[in-house]
Amino acid sequence: MTDTPAPVVQLSGVGKEYPGGVAALRGVDLRIERGELVAIVGPSGSGKSTLLHIVGTLDRPSSGVVAVAGHDIATLSDRRLSALRSQHVGFVFQAFHLVPGMSARDNVAEGLVYRGLPRAERRRRAERALERVGLADRMGHRPHQLSGGQKQRVAIARAVVGEPDLLLADEPTGALDSASGASVMTLLHDLNKEGATIAVITHDTEIAGQLPRQVRIRDGRIVADTAADADVKAAAV
Repeated sequence: MTDTPAPVVQLSGVGKEYPGGVAALRGVDLRIERGELVAIVGPSGSGKSTLLHIVGTLDRPSSGVVAVAGHDIATLSDRRLSALRSQHVGFVFQAFHLVPGMSARDNVAEGLVYRGLPRAERRRRAERALERVGLADRMGHRPHQLSGGQKQRVAIARAVVGEPDLLLADEPTGALDSASGASVMTLLHDLNKEGATIAVITHDTEIAGQLPRQVRIRDGRIVADTAADADVKAAAV
């Protein structure tokens, strides 16, 4: 008998309230299995950014249970939570967040700075990650020498260089033209085919529609989940 692997993300009854009684999340249940490619989609103010922060362990819920890579975050100190985040979660943001004076190689190597690896090993892994995203010929370039799409590819390489259990991409095409955005989405699909578990947080229904699973959020609640819909249909057969 083999144990069933824990989901990468498991949220049960998660709520988040801010001072003044503002409820950003209300009773959210969400499960993301290993190898999934998921869109979390909703309009501005829907709660999707709060959900990103909760799933990414950047914030703690007011109620409910959050487990990431099998770890219940309520049981972890802030220090252990930071360690969990650095080892298990990779982030890609709309604004790239690259260090201006550093090469693409060194920007990606920064993603391993808390792993205790020698500098030479961090740079070697960074080079491999840049090759993986199609930037083998841009390793020495600084951000100002790169296009928007190339900057996002560097950011993705930095997020995946440590082989995290989960990649969270927050509006990854929001600052890009349509061609660059399409290229980044193709890259995310390719990484998923290689085994990466990816959640794309977006307000763009067209982007969400390109992904095999869409979780729709509004007013702090999940109002639709195509995975749940598929389970219902399968049970009815």
